[in-house]
Order: sequence, then structure tokens, then C-alpha cells
Amino acid sequence: MYTGTALFDVLLPADSRSLKAKRSYVRPIVAALRRFEVSAAEVGALDLHGRAHLAVAVVAAESGHVRDVLDSCERLVAGRPEVELLSVRRRLYGADD
Repeated sequence: MYTGTALFDVLLPADSRSLKAKRSYVRPIVAALRRFEVSAAEVGALDLHGRAHLAVAVVAAESGHVRDVLDSCERLVAGRPEVELLSVRRRLYGADD
């Protein structure tokens, strides 16, 4: 069994000056990430209007599958034209960890 996590630091557009506006950008991204059958949520920068920290977690029998899913999630976030992906932190855990 392997688990993988990824934390995305995202810069939101300048018009996200309220939490409602921020939510309007974050919710569709989280919903799109969940289509990859991962757990996804906004986990940080909750009080900052122009930033968001989104996290995904995946469990699989093979490490290659975990990497493929995390790669797909990263491509999805990086490909969103309304946000700028600032950084990604990934971790892979195996049965021995």
C-alpha cells in the first residue's frame, strides 16, 4: 500500500478580495481534483483572500499509480487559467514508512 500527498500553493486573481469570491475560484478546482478519485480540500491560507493552499491525498497498491495520479492533479491545477500555481510539495509513503 502506498499513499501520496500533494500541497498546492495557488495565487488567486486580484478580484478575489472577499471570502465569497475566493470560494468561487477554489470550489471548482477542488471539485475537478476529486474526479481523480482523491481526497481534496482547501487546507491553508484560509484567511488570505489572494492565496489558497489546496491538498490532495491518494492511496493505491502501486507507487507508480500514486505518482501518475499526483501528476494528473498537478497538471490540472497548473492548467487552470484563472490561478497561478506557485509551488507544489509532494510526498510518497510506502508500507515501510
